[in-house]
Amino acid sequence: MRGASRTALGVAVARFDEITRGLDAGSLARLSDDLFAVLHVVDTEHILRRSLSDPSRPGSAKTEVAQVLFSGKVSAEALDIVSKLVAERWSRPGEMADGLENLAVLAEIARADADGIVDELEDELFRFGRIVESGPALRTALVDQAVPAERKVELVRGLLAGKATEATQRLIAEVVAHPRGRSPERAIAALGKAVSDRRRRLVAIVRSAVALDPQEKERLARALAGIYGHDVQVKAEVDPSVLGGMSVQVGDELVDGTIAGRLDRLKRRFER
Repeated sequence: MRGASRTALGVAVARFDEITRGLDAGSLARLSDDLFAVLHVVDTEHILRRSLSDPSRPGSAKTEVAQVLFSGKVSAEALDIVSKLVAERWSRPGEMADGLENLAVLAEIARADADGIVDELEDELFRFGRIVESGPALRTALVDQAVPAERKVELVRGLLAGKATEATQRLIAEVVAHPRGRSPERAIAALGKAVSDRRRRLVAIVRSAVALDPQEKERLARALAGIYGHDVQVKAEVDPSVLGGMSVQVGDELVDGTIAGRLDRLKRRFER
């Protein structure tokens, strides 16, 4: 997001935090549903999206439009948040819609937190993202434009039934049905990042030839927290192709200490 949009989102998130403080899990689930419903309308109606994000229009005028359109159709909390969102100045119409999606996702994360399952949510999103990456047939089905969105949701629900929390199922079903121009991997990774960001911690993706035991993961998390100055959640994957050692990726930073990585670097040196 550009500068103005980042500021606008910050204001909207602050209002979101005020409104959601003390809400129970049921109310937060309704809020998430309502915000996603508004997002679907905004994404579909391009003229409306431009009108609600037009920087030349007074914020009060945009708020009035939102209230006329959505009053009585969504909860009072959702209407308040949407009104605050559209009243701000956005750099581009699409970024206002992105901000709305961000708030809908935050509501579902807050719901998971209220239910005490936010750790499970984070882990399940990570695992399903890896399943999509490593399953060509599943990925093909999810990106096939000839497959109706409802069928994709049924597929995801069927795969996750009894294996993932309702919060995980709701969020993955949402981005599968409404990818908004993203691949399934990117959309699910964005959900996982939203959970991590909300919890104010980084995620380290660790690949090794053998599984790390809990003590090794804890030691690595402490070491990385000391380096980055934030809590770090270690997501460990077993990848026999690395041969030995491990690679650690935090955001865009990758430290490749695997044997496969060393051999590849050695091979490139001899090819020069």
